[in-house]
Amino acid sequence: MMSNRLEQVWNAIDPQRLRQTLMDMIDIYSPSGKEEDIQLYLEECLAFAGIPVHRQEIEEGRYNLVSTMGEGEPVLYLVGHVDTVAAWDIDEYGAVEEWGVVRGLGSADMKGGCAAMVEAWLALATLPDDQRPSLGLLLVVGEEENGDGSARFLTEQCPERVIIGEPTSMLPAFNHYGYMEVSLITQGRRIHSSLPELGHNAIESMLRVLLELESSSLFEPTPSKLVYSIREMSSSRAGFVVPDRCEAMIDLHLSPDTDPAAVRRKLETVLVKARRKIKDLDLEFDFAFESGGYQLVPDEQLIAVLEDVCPRLNLPLEFVPFRSHSDGNLFFQAGSKPLILGPGSLETAHTAEEQTSLAEVEAAARVYAALALG
Repeated sequence: MMSNRLEQVWNAIDPQRLRQTLMDMIDIYSPSGKEEDIQLYLEECLAFAGIPVHRQEIEEGRYNLVSTMGEGEPVLYLVGHVDTVAAWDIDEYGAVEEWGVVRGLGSADMKGGCAAMVEAWLALATLPDDQRPSLGLLLVVGEEENGDGSARFLTEQCPERVIIGEPTSMLPAFNHYGYMEVSLITQGRRIHSSLPELGHNAIESMLRVLLELESSSLFEPTPSKLVYSIREMSSSRAGFVVPDRCEAMIDLHLSPDTDPAAVRRKLETVLVKARRKIKDLDLEFDFAFESGGYQLVPDEQLIAVLEDVCPRLNLPLEFVPFRSHSDGNLFFQAGSKPLILGPGSLETAHTAEEQTSLAEVEAAARVYAALALG
């Protein structure tokens, strides 16, 4: 049975205000490193609730927004990141709505989740002071780059639980993939491109290295514990010549039970063998970033709330691992218990087709409010 408090809060959720917040957020360009405009906008939105909002500075012009309600230090925080990847087209990144679907940069990752959290916060703030839950709201910068916003917050406190609004199609994720970045550099010998036999093509060397990686036992498709993606590849550009340098960046997403250190050791073995196998190979490699995944025992209290409210909102209740990297890894490593749950899906995130639905964003606001009160 819905409690009187939750009914009051759900009645205070304003779909039109939520829609406007989401559209405005998408229209504010906020790639990592340039988040001040959207933080100013959100700070103003939250000011209407009459609850103090604190700026937590990262560097000049960059800061998290932190707010709390209720008594005592919150054991639960709603966490969202306001930054996005860079626009695919600086003239066409803004919000477009059609038939209840909102498209635009960050609509899924994760301005939809942030808008829902802000709306839940505004609705919860309508409760009398003595009925408000002990709750925190954290809107961070820098997640799409190095997570410096969440890292800064965690230097001061580590809440017992956090709900992070990454796009999961509103399916709760208590398990989380790990992540690794591997950078590769091959060196060659530059020569006029009409005389390739006298030079050494760094791109050809890189392609051979990548083929060695792909054919290794690490990436056997069944059963696969690794998701492998060549994210970038570039070479020296100096006119009509054989390139003497090539750089590549590889992303690896690791299943929650996979140890990054073990994967790194196996990759090092493959790359060292490639140096011996590929003729004249000059290869440098570096493991630029690695973070382990995690598997949490689902929180019974949160599950009880989800089992109550999801049927009311016609939401499926299926537990899935979160397959990407997020600030959830940082919070887990610091000792927190993150639940990843938000509107939108990874399938469209970071693409020109990024989208979420207004119905899902509204449902997220209602679920966040219920979890806060539960």
